[in-house]
Amino acid sequence: MKKKLASVLLCAVMAASMLTGCGNSGDAAATTPATDSKTDAATTEAVETTAVADGSVYYLNFKPEVDEVWQKLAKEYTEETGVPVKVVTAASGTYEQTLMSEIANKEAPTLFQINGPIGYQNWKDYCADLKDTDLYSWLMDKSLAITGEDGGVYGIPYVVEGYGIIYNDAIMQKYFALDGAKAASMDEINNFAKLKEVVEDMQAKKDELGIEGVFASTSLTPGEDWRWQTHLANIPVYYEFKDKGITDTDNLEFTYSDNFKNIFDLYINNSCTAPGLLGSKSVDDSMAEFALGQAAMVQNGNWGWSQINGVDGNTVKAEDVKFLPIYTGVEGEENQGLCTGTENFFCINKEASAEDQAASIAFVEWLFSSETGKAAVTNDLGFIAPFDTFSDDEKPTDPLAQEVLRYMADSSKTSVAWNFTSFPSQQFKDDFGAALLEYASGSIDWDTVKTTVVERWAAEKAATAAN
Repeated sequence: MKKKLASVLLCAVMAASMLTGCGNSGDAAATTPATDSKTDAATTEAVETTAVADGSVYYLNFKPEVDEVWQKLAKEYTEETGVPVKVVTAASGTYEQTLMSEIANKEAPTLFQINGPIGYQNWKDYCADLKDTDLYSWLMDKSLAITGEDGGVYGIPYVVEGYGIIYNDAIMQKYFALDGAKAASMDEINNFAKLKEVVEDMQAKKDELGIEGVFASTSLTPGEDWRWQTHLANIPVYYEFKDKGITDTDNLEFTYSDNFKNIFDLYINNSCTAPGLLGSKSVDDSMAEFALGQAAMVQNGNWGWSQINGVDGNTVKAEDVKFLPIYTGVEGEENQGLCTGTENFFCINKEASAEDQAASIAFVEWLFSSETGKAAVTNDLGFIAPFDTFSDDEKPTDPLAQEVLRYMADSSKTSVAWNFTSFPSQQFKDDFGAALLEYASGSIDWDTVKTTVVERWAAEKAATAAN
């Protein structure tokens, strides 16, 4: 698809006068922009417009927590353009398996996502080249895109996100006011030693603070453990890669294993739920505990605001929802920021019909350029979109997105890159999560967890290379 094609398709489908090269007409039946008088071009554009009109979109969504938003967007787009859009949402932790199953169907997804370079290697045979689309031209940092050796663009990031320790500032201020508090403000908590001191003191005084535990439950139900086997695991991997000056490896040494253990132990030993019961907890349970004021802290990303805000009986005010970096005891972590990046890249299924590919490109470009689409991206999905089509007053205003923007703008802080896009496979993550559950329940020791991580990383990398 060429950039001109994508623009014309979008013009023909909807009134999108904000796009470069689009005419003022919003007539979906229009076949030729007013500025193009060439007969051949007019004929080609008429065919292309028909392709969109005849096409449909099937999006396989990755995040269950925003399924309702995507269903609403699909309906609105269809009502506006007449183009059918179907959204199917994979269950938590099953995206790869679901995509593998769905891609083999006669009516396969036309729009799907990969999580980075590793995901691209798995799905490159299905990824269309998007380098000439408007969507790619709008990307502010084109180095974020997934590219092939041929210079093609096969995955385009659609959101920049950040994660860390979310805290309820109202509870923290209540703690700071207590006699003997181990800190007077959040500014003092800028390393693991101080965080541990404060957390353990808060846990001892939980009744005075009106909480059940400092941390919300560490969700270790299989499929619900991604906050630990992926997001938390990213921190030791980031520091190991940084020390070695690499961005990937076939053999992870897990040199910062003890640092992972530091924060994981702090989570499970100062929680609303006893360590042995964490295998029954989900992410929703954890976020509800935080939203209801039962916990002062919870590890999650800026996408978690919609969950917090949507809990019935929510007691946490938006102005009290803040972020703290995940400290693990690494030297120099006082200057560490949030974990910031993306593992969300849109891909178009090149095995789909030309009509469906065109319709899918038009849908995504509508999402990030139209007033309706951009409003949903910002306000409902809560995305920090990486495209230059968004003005300052169209950026997210929810508290966690604002916190991500605040940390990104702080030149004294260094963001932790998302190196988990280099993790060898979902199987590796699942094995890591299973080991963490066994450790939390007391079935295995930490050395066994470390051995599992090192061995499973090497085995899954070798398996990927063999394929």
